[in-house]
Amino acid sequence: MTTPYHPPIKRSVEIAGHKTSISLEPVFWTWLKQVAAQEGMPINALVARIDAERLEAETPPGLASAIRVWLATSGLR
Repeated sequence: MTTPYHPPIKRSVEIAGHKTSISLEPVFWTWLKQVAAQEGMPINALVARIDAERLEAETPPGLASAIRVWLATSGLR
């Protein structure tokens, strides 16, 4: 059995034509890929959607935090 405890891994994504890097633990990258596949969209598109939603918050969190919270509250569809 592999441990779920692993330091964050940095990956590049593109949001609205701009590249940025996000550091997430491997379990979150796995879940993000699964949800993107289930919804039939690239990871970049899903991250862009999460980014747009977080920016509507009264006090927007950082993007990596927003992704973690979104995945935790999405029920992994």
